[in-house]
Amino acid sequence: QVQLVESGGGLVQPGGSLRLSCTVSGAGIDRYAVGWYRQAPAKQREKVAIITSGGDTIYGDFVKGRFTISRDISKNSLYLQMNSLKPEDTAVYYCYFPGSWYGEFKGKDYWGQGTQVTVSS
Repeated sequence: QVQLVESGGGLVQPGGSLRLSCTVSGAGIDRYAVGWYRQAPAKQREKVAIITSGGDTIYGDFVKGRFTISRDISKNSLYLQMNSLKPEDTAVYYCYFPGSWYGEFKGKDYWGQGTQVTVSS
């Protein structure tokens, strides 16, 4: 069983920054990919960023250099640094473990409870 606990959301003005954190238990992030998704009201959940076990990063097209995903293997935690935030970045952000990529997790993906990010003046 994989558990993901996010923190760090909140209200920020346009152009501001936030850093999200996610602590992972039940799977070592040095062995598996982890990432972030987001879901805005009335929109589908979309990929924000993924970091692979090897440290490679994949970003959603909308990120355009504004966000950075990183991890601390010693803490089994991952982070999302978000800069130059825009109102359209307002969403619930979810920490994500792609268990479906790996046979030992029986095809199940895992999600955190989500943290709200609101970008507004």
